Amino acid sequence: MNDLKFTDGLIPAIVRDATSGQVLTLAYMNAESLRKTEETGETWFWSRSRNELWHKGATSGNTQRVVHIAADCDGDALVVSVEPAGPACHTGSTSCFNDVPAPAFDLEGLMRVLRSRHEKRPEGSYTAYLFNEGRDKILKKIGEEATEVVIAAKGQGRERLVSEIADLMYHLSVLLVDEGIDWKDVGAELRSRV
Repeated sequence: MNDLKFTDGLIPAIVRDATSGQVLTLAYMNAESLRKTEETGETWFWSRSRNELWHKGATSGNTQRVVHIAADCDGDALVVSVEPAGPACHTGSTSCFNDVPAPAFDLEGLMRVLRSRHEKRPEGSYTAYLFNEGRDKILKKIGEEATEVVIAAKGQGRERLVSEIADLMYHLSVLLVDEGIDWKDVGAELRSRV
């Protein structure tokens, strides 16, 4: 981040939802707003129309907790991955780019959320409950969900099968996080078998 290229003191920042990957907005940062973003863990931008620094959500409450900031290969643009606490757009829409479909679900987004639940253990979270109950509870759920996948595959229809596979994948992902394994590790093992 030390070699960033600001044009007229600004750098474009593409803000995306860290879980879904959906692009939320395009804003601009200057050196000060980037520093404040890194210090506070929430997005700060430079308003070109008001010619001032602004903290996203300061008045609306729709803040954005920063998960990761990455520069492009040229260092002249940023991607800011966030966990939004409400709509990104001033119109009240989730995204300023409503005609752009959200990307297909990705396992890395799920894993980021599960790792956060493992670390923070928020009250009322089913995932935190599983981690708190321990490995035996997680393994029991995997066994139950695997059985339900088999039953669904024996004639309960495609929709039911997809739902049960999603439940199994979720609980397997919880186990991976509990063990400190990533789906990339599983992918590498699968590649070695073909």
